[in-house]
Amino acid sequence: MYTPDQERYLGRLSEELLKKDAEELLPRIEELRDVIRYHEYRYYILNDPVISDSEYDQLFKKLEKIEAEHPELVTPDSPTQRVATDLTPGFPTIRHLEPMYSLDNTYDEEGIRDWDRKVRELLKKDEIIYSTEPKFDGSGIALIYLEDKLWRGATRGNGIEGDDITPNIRTINTIPLRAEFSAFGIHRSEIRGEVLMKKSFFRKINEKRMEEGLTALANPRNAAAGTLRLKDPGEVAKRGLEAFVYQVALAEDSQGNDLIGKKFNSHYQTMEMLYELGFRSPVKEMRKCRNIDEVLEYVEEWKEKRDAYPYEIDGLVIKVDDLMLQREAGFTSHHPRWAIAYKFPARQATTRLVDVEFQVGRTGAVTPVGKLEPVHIGGVTVSSVSLFNEEFIREKDLKIGDYVLVERAGDVIPYIVKSISERRSGTEKEIEFPRHCPSCHSPLVKPEGEAVWRCVNINCPAQVKERITHWVSKDAMDVDGMGEKIVERLFEEEKMLHSITDIYRLPYDRIEKMEGFGRKSVEKLRESIEKSKSRSLDRLIFALGIRYVGKNTARVIAENIDRLEDLEHMSEEELMHIEGVGEKVAKSIYEFFHNEQNLQLIESLKELGVRTDVKEGLEPKSGKLEGLTFVLTGSLEHFSRSEAGKILEANGAHVTGSVSRKTDYVVVGKDPGSKYAKALELGVKTLNEEEFLQLLKEKGIQA
Repeated sequence: MYTPDQERYLGRLSEELLKKDAEELLPRIEELRDVIRYHEYRYYILNDPVISDSEYDQLFKKLEKIEAEHPELVTPDSPTQRVATDLTPGFPTIRHLEPMYSLDNTYDEEGIRDWDRKVRELLKKDEIIYSTEPKFDGSGIALIYLEDKLWRGATRGNGIEGDDITPNIRTINTIPLRAEFSAFGIHRSEIRGEVLMKKSFFRKINEKRMEEGLTALANPRNAAAGTLRLKDPGEVAKRGLEAFVYQVALAEDSQGNDLIGKKFNSHYQTMEMLYELGFRSPVKEMRKCRNIDEVLEYVEEWKEKRDAYPYEIDGLVIKVDDLMLQREAGFTSHHPRWAIAYKFPARQATTRLVDVEFQVGRTGAVTPVGKLEPVHIGGVTVSSVSLFNEEFIREKDLKIGDYVLVERAGDVIPYIVKSISERRSGTEKEIEFPRHCPSCHSPLVKPEGEAVWRCVNINCPAQVKERITHWVSKDAMDVDGMGEKIVERLFEEEKMLHSITDIYRLPYDRIEKMEGFGRKSVEKLRESIEKSKSRSLDRLIFALGIRYVGKNTARVIAENIDRLEDLEHMSEEELMHIEGVGEKVAKSIYEFFHNEQNLQLIESLKELGVRTDVKEGLEPKSGKLEGLTFVLTGSLEHFSRSEAGKILEANGAHVTGSVSRKTDYVVVGKDPGSKYAKALELGVKTLNEEEFLQLLKEKGIQA
């Protein structure tokens, strides 16, 4: 147990030690060990880490390097001499039948090849068959079966002994209470596994916690580990835990004879056996590879499909498949020599929150944006992160100057998992949320039931600029040559744009004289602006920027009216009769078309030549896909997702952005996102690009 003062010291010290190399750390080796022990305590005992996994690995490898070069400094209680502990006070402690070791790890191809070379040299083999399987990001367990019955379940603990959590283990449906090991001649066995929480279930738990005013859990691993340590098995049963088993550590017959290497020769074979016995083993996810090149090919495959997998994985585990060769290779004091974990590029890192800016969107919403000390996460450099709203700042207890744990789960926008209060020095500053608009200084309002503060001044410069940018965007009026930077220049520097209507009054002679423009580019801009006057009705509705009205909703609305002005005369009830328009959307549309400034804007646009009755492109050219709902995810090779969507809609299909049980098909391209995982979870039919093209062909649709 650590005091607050010790935690603050160790937290600040870890930052200093990460910056030093092994040689500089030599005289401070005991401090390094203390820092590693502290972070093991935060990770395994509290399930509340204050540095990322990769940063912990850096510290551990520095200690390993020092001790390898100076073996006289190795102490029996060094973190390198045992696996990290997750023993918890309050649970009885029991001894494992076989030690549970940690895995050595690497983050790149060079590390995998170097490990392969060492293994082949150790075993005197030119080529070795490897089993490669996902590295589940959960909480380790050991299960003992005796005479076909689950006898005991324990946490990994310190590798030699763990916490007896048998009552909690028995609540996990994917762990059989009885398995016919005797059919394979096994009397007693010890099985290793990982307890997990499905990503979709984790999201539901967090949504519920937020509704109840509780702090969101950091990730599924923490949620699973924390649940295993609950004292009430009934509560554990409600948490939706699952388990994958990944190793048979012990298999004995009724006389106590070891069956490894006799009855069973390969790791893959044991995984097949466990699958047959009703366990969730990774036999469907794993692959036997004839050499390290095939392993690396499989690594690349998993990099692409990782996000679509229903469970969190943080890498792949590569194992010598031959069980007798595993025994020949043996163990170090910390890890098996016959296995290594390849870890995906880090998706978490710690950095400092150096400032907060407040941005005003086109609907008046004021969003705090955190400015970070640039940090490399998952292949990109992150320097900004949305802080969403005032409640988020208070819930995460964020202060300017704080160290924060930042995550890019699923390669999406970065997210602050938590502030690290243990590393505060006392110089941090409170984040003051403004009560007046940062752009026009009008008082902000917070509508009842919303978490967002808004500027309600429709002439607010920040909102006007965002509305203009939205109007000219590709999915709206598609004004080519007028991107965000050009809008900003014409709005802020040249003062040519003050409202949307000014787009149609631009002084082209002045623009031609501006740096970066010429006669041809100005003529192209003029032509594009003229074309925008006759865009289809759905684009016009979307371009107006009505709250809650996206491009799909805009299309549905356009299909149910003849001209834009029809919306002025429709009640909320009439709007709700349009499929896909609910109460919130109907209310927003009604309010927009009963606002005098908005009606004046529409009238001015009409006077400038913008048409409000163009239906071309809305009516389906055929009904070949009538009644079918599609979702598109990932990148397609034959055409873009936008082009694919237009083909579908032109033939009567409904294209939406979210997967539900009503979805008929999810078309999956390269690097699919969470929509693919959602489709698998709901059992919605998925089509790869080849299958999608075949479907179109069968329907007589030219792609």
